[in-house]
Amino acid sequence: MRVVIGEDSTLFREGLAALLEVSGHVVVGRAATAATAVAQVRAHRPDIVVLDVRMPNDDEGIGAAREIRDWQPSTPVLLLSQHIETRRTLELVTAGAFGYLLKDRVLDTEDFLAALARVAGGGTALDPEVVAHLVGAARSGSVLDALTVRELQVLAFMAEGWSNAAIAARMFLSARTIETHTSSIFAKLGLPESVDENRRVRAILAYLEAR
Repeated sequence: MRVVIGEDSTLFREGLAALLEVSGHVVVGRAATAATAVAQVRAHRPDIVVLDVRMPNDDEGIGAAREIRDWQPSTPVLLLSQHIETRRTLELVTAGAFGYLLKDRVLDTEDFLAALARVAGGGTALDPEVVAHLVGAARSGSVLDALTVRELQVLAFMAEGWSNAAIAARMFLSARTIETHTSSIFAKLGLPESVDENRRVRAILAYLEAR
């Protein structure tokens, strides 16, 4: 894959670039500021953009991601951060091809590269701690009151980007059981079948809207 990296820490940026290149990817752009990252994306049209949330201040990386998506909505974006910020990511999550990982997860190179590939392929990859934050914040909202504990567990795995088959393996349940749970989740969250919307992504939005 062709990748643009936006990260203000030179050490982390170059380390990430080295990891990607050793894994067979091509880093076509490196940026230390949000503005430069956006310019690099416009110039190179990469397969995926990896952005630090704080670049270098506040949530400039999220702003860059939103600007990139406004310009080219199909561009896959993977955010990296040392802290969790969910409110400004709402539209990014809605569009899909989006990931949000804590920087510590990069140390687990296999999982990180798998998440990168999942996002580049149009899927989602949310850090388990991000998912836990969303679940915890949303539990006080009535929209999730009807979900069982098992359904919340399944929804958490869905939000991390796992397929039904992968969730079944992780929970030691049959694929049919997971399909039953997901159908129940969609029904309880009021998410009917639609050719225009990804119900798995909409389920994540239900978390955010319950805050």
